[in-house]
Amino acid sequence: MSRFWNRRVQDLHPYIPGEQPRIANLLKLNTNESPYAPSPNVLQAIRDSANDDLRLYPDPTAMDLRTAIAERFGTSAAHVFVGNGSDEVLAHAFRALFHDDEPVLYSDVTYGFYPVYCSLFDQPFRFIPLNDRFEIEIDDYDGPCGGIVIANPNANTGIALPLAKIETLLKRHPDRTVIIDEAYVDFGAESAIALTHRHDNLLVVQTLSKSYALAGLRVGFAIGSLELIEGLVRVKDSFNSYPLSRPAQAGAIAAIQDTGWLSEITSRVITSRERLVPALENLGFQVLPSCANFILMRHSTQPAGPLAAALRDRSILVRHLSTPRIQNWLRVTIGTDEACTRLTDALQDILVPRS
Repeated sequence: MSRFWNRRVQDLHPYIPGEQPRIANLLKLNTNESPYAPSPNVLQAIRDSANDDLRLYPDPTAMDLRTAIAERFGTSAAHVFVGNGSDEVLAHAFRALFHDDEPVLYSDVTYGFYPVYCSLFDQPFRFIPLNDRFEIEIDDYDGPCGGIVIANPNANTGIALPLAKIETLLKRHPDRTVIIDEAYVDFGAESAIALTHRHDNLLVVQTLSKSYALAGLRVGFAIGSLELIEGLVRVKDSFNSYPLSRPAQAGAIAAIQDTGWLSEITSRVITSRERLVPALENLGFQVLPSCANFILMRHSTQPAGPLAAALRDRSILVRHLSTPRIQNWLRVTIGTDEACTRLTDALQDILVPRS
């Protein structure tokens, strides 16, 4: 604690990102990054943007990128907002669109940044427990609130909520913003973007970090009604009018337009996930049904902490989270087939050591 910090900073418990160590022959299965490279078109677009124009500010409205996103998802650029990763987009949404006279609602197992944003912005909140199957029960979200945020598929569980239930939630809270955070939607869930045409209280947030293999580019976007987007723009332009560099905008446009590459690498991840799950179950793990590029698993007899440590000793990183409901579970990013085999071989060695 510092005498120079204000009360808000003193009370903060910042989000802790996944570990990024420098270990030889490291297999990183802890931060849900793509095991595959970005589209070659993206890399070429970024190279082409590295020219004399870098002396100039980028377009503060990112109009070309917003237009590309709008064309891809069947809306207009006026309904699209972009930012420096979906984390920034979400932060602006918490600041602009949630009412502080009632608590924001989100599940007890979800993305760890949500409580951080609430603390940072003095936003009251209330977490809603998942059911015994780690699913969201929308009936539990009835009643007054300052807004609702749901990760779909849910962060840390990978379980997706059907669109019919999302629409029911939207109808029950017509005067409050409902954010659907779709960071992992391309790995097996259905996007709620189409619902934005019927519900002006819905903001759908996506990122290029996962399915587009661009975690290092830092681009996220939101689609919603004109009223919601204008609120985000007002906050953005009171904070940083130029959140996306010229190379970021150029690369993001190429990524959005290369749907073939997106389909190819997400299909590979899904196939690897479906192969990995039964292999883990054969080793005694319970694995939650996932529509994401990760799985949540726990062993029938072995605690999560020692398992994570033993994997680290073998240069394999997985995520052991401290959230009470899942503190004996491990979150594992889906890698290539070769990476999945290395993981299961290591677990076999840990669980059934050679004599």
